[in-house]
Amino acid sequence: MSQSDNHIAVVDYGMGNLHSVSKALEHVCDNVKVSITSDPVLVASADRVVFPGVGAIGDCMREIQRLKIGEVLTQAIIDKPVLGICVGMQALLQHSEESSGVDCLGILPGVVKLFDPRSKDASGGRLKVPHMGWNNVQQSIDHPLWQGIEQDSQFYFVHSYYATAENNPYVAAHCNYGVRFAAALSHNNLFAVQFHPEKSADSGLQLLRNFTNWVV
Repeated sequence: MSQSDNHIAVVDYGMGNLHSVSKALEHVCDNVKVSITSDPVLVASADRVVFPGVGAIGDCMREIQRLKIGEVLTQAIIDKPVLGICVGMQALLQHSEESSGVDCLGILPGVVKLFDPRSKDASGGRLKVPHMGWNNVQQSIDHPLWQGIEQDSQFYFVHSYYATAENNPYVAAHCNYGVRFAAALSHNNLFAVQFHPEKSADSGLQLLRNFTNWVV
């Protein structure tokens, strides 16, 4: 597939930093077409799909269910690359503690928990919640989306809840913030990250560039 044929659908369910993601994709890929859409027909016709998300998971899941986004994503993952970002990654899992407990899409195994506000860093200082800012990411598998990104590169995070990493075979990277959590998950055509690649300078742009070139 040539870049001129590269159509990326950014799924719009009212809960993502859609324009920042779209502009970043356009920046890293020449002749890309980016559509911000909730239309399942347009998502089905795209070459790649991005599933972003910000805000409370309860609100996100209500909109996802109303728009039947889960069905759209499940079908897309079968035959094209899909990238989940932030709450988009959490929504792919089984359950979240947020919003008094919410069942998520269950496309990937795992649960989402609240950071313990009593946790301390290596020097004994209390860790702030939300986890906001730059943190090192330890890649745990070889993957095309890590191409050109050094081990322990920093990415930008904004989240109060985290995906647990223990006993999850799909963890593609870890991060530490009082607890070791999943910074990225991968399974077949799906790759999902807790951090914001569109806000993560060169490393984040490289990951998005890799996504635009990922052939599955």
